[in-house]
Amino acid sequence: MATRQLLAELVAAYTSQSGRAVAVESVGGVDAARRVQAGETFDVVVLASDAIDKLAAAGHVLADSRVGLVRSPVAVAVRAGAALPDIGSEDALRHSVLAARTLGYSTGPSGNHLLRLFERWGMADAVRERTVQAPPGVPVGALVARGEVELGFQQLSELQGMPGVAVAGTLPAGAAFITTFSAAIGATSTQAAAARELLAFLASPAADAAVRRHGMEPARADATSETP
Repeated sequence: MATRQLLAELVAAYTSQSGRAVAVESVGGVDAARRVQAGETFDVVVLASDAIDKLAAAGHVLADSRVGLVRSPVAVAVRAGAALPDIGSEDALRHSVLAARTLGYSTGPSGNHLLRLFERWGMADAVRERTVQAPPGVPVGALVARGEVELGFQQLSELQGMPGVAVAGTLPAGAAFITTFSAAIGATSTQAAAARELLAFLASPAADAAVRRHGMEPARADATSETP
């Protein structure tokens, strides 16, 4: 879901340039990986790099087609109109987390990182009753906008521009987390040549401006997977 809006924009540009129509289906990463593992046919799969690597190792996507697309930071958001929390340093973020009545996180890499962060800070038990995990495919920002959680943590690309949400910023040094999203061709694709063309466009410098507009940075073939 972190790449949903970006892919919509880039696919439209690719179609305009090539004349080739591309249908995109965006779902939560856990669900997407499960469907690929179950044998559904997709020409291209876009997921966090570690998930793509697992699919490649199991033969569900073509390992030699894998390309890094974007590097996406995790951000913090509150309901529009609420006071922005101090997240300027790791210590400030920790205090803001302790002060929040409720905390929202996702089922994806950003959520996993947040739970590890709580463990490292020694506060996992203290905040457990105040954490709310958004269902797969449901943006954390939606919970923030409805007032169901006070602080929401998710990819910046999913939070920025969402109605009813104000982004306080990305996680500070020491607590920051970057997810690299990659793409690969589905092992059962019957349009591998066309899929390679699309991947080349998505990973090319022509896509960089759109990537940055959506709160991410371009990733190249040598980009690492999730990194703190």
